[in-house]
Amino acid sequence: MKVSCLQENLTKGLSIVGRAVANRSTTLPVLSNIMLSTDNGRLKLSATNLEIGINSWIGAKVEQDGAITVPARTFTDLVNTLAPDRIDMELSVRTQTLHLRCGRSEANIKGIDAQEFPLIPSPEDDGQIPIEPEIFGKMINQVAFAAASDESRLMLTGVLTKFDQDRLTMAAADGFRLSVRNAALDTPIAEPLQVLIPARALTELERISGEQKDPIGITFTPSRNQVLFHLSNTDLVAQLIDLQFPDYEQIIPKRHSTRTIISTNGLLKACRAANIFARDAANTARVHIVPGAELTPGYISIAARADETGDNVGEIDATVEGDEIEIAFNVRYLLDVLSVIDTPQIALETTTPSSPGVLKPVGDDDFLHVIMPMHIGR
Repeated sequence: MKVSCLQENLTKGLSIVGRAVANRSTTLPVLSNIMLSTDNGRLKLSATNLEIGINSWIGAKVEQDGAITVPARTFTDLVNTLAPDRIDMELSVRTQTLHLRCGRSEANIKGIDAQEFPLIPSPEDDGQIPIEPEIFGKMINQVAFAAASDESRLMLTGVLTKFDQDRLTMAAADGFRLSVRNAALDTPIAEPLQVLIPARALTELERISGEQKDPIGITFTPSRNQVLFHLSNTDLVAQLIDLQFPDYEQIIPKRHSTRTIISTNGLLKACRAANIFARDAANTARVHIVPGAELTPGYISIAARADETGDNVGEIDATVEGDEIEIAFNVRYLLDVLSVIDTPQIALETTTPSSPGVLKPVGDDDFLHVIMPMHIGR
């Protein structure tokens, strides 16, 4: 292999695939490497931890085809130190050593034969489900954070993704909260499809698709054990979770006794202030909702108290329909969901202090978030 590329392009490509590299404790050393290979006049970078695999292509001048895997950390750290100039790379097949030259700098990196690197499948052109990157990124942003991070509840580490005619629904839950987001598909699909995609894979996809302009193509392997996302110069492949996701519809309250409409930004600021004290008190924040009277508006107050540090109360004007209620929530969960809502106002629907609350953006019927209450002593 003999290839040249710009340091800027190589750095960008490495930042895309780098997050799919396995940690160094893996039993397969090659998984800690990034594969460099030539592909139709471009340089292809690949990385996988067997759960997620990423291929990314960058422009290059290819003088001789070939492939090699090199230690990801060593190679990335080296490239980041090089001048913003052309990098010439040449592989010695006999010693499996990659020689780099950039300006007045030279280096040799010992690698592992590319034949030992796992195959990362490429999506077929036929049968892709297209979705606009901006819409898909927003869906991921509003749902994936609610998935569990605890591997002992593997089915909750995934995002339930349902394709039904011209509708896409994504849902994630961790036992304490639930996020559900819907969106319209430009191209209806022939048969309904339901899969469980690891939240981490979707988060990585959202990260690398920020500059994507063309629709993202979604396909599945014939065995339905992998999902493939096709971008302009990058493909991401993820293993699907072969477990049953809970029936989240049963978690969503069907009625409410109080509906409170508040400024999203006002509530976010109040929760940030409450968090200063709540973080020393199991993240507990008391939410007191009071309907308005003839001459006074309704309001919502967010209060937090910690024995060691002090207390805080923030009050916001609100439009309240229904009964007065005091309920406690994990303020970190409130901050998480308020941070991904972009409408000026939000509706909080509550029933009893021991029943889940539901947050809905005002004017956006495609998203809802259910949050379980916390027990508070009187």
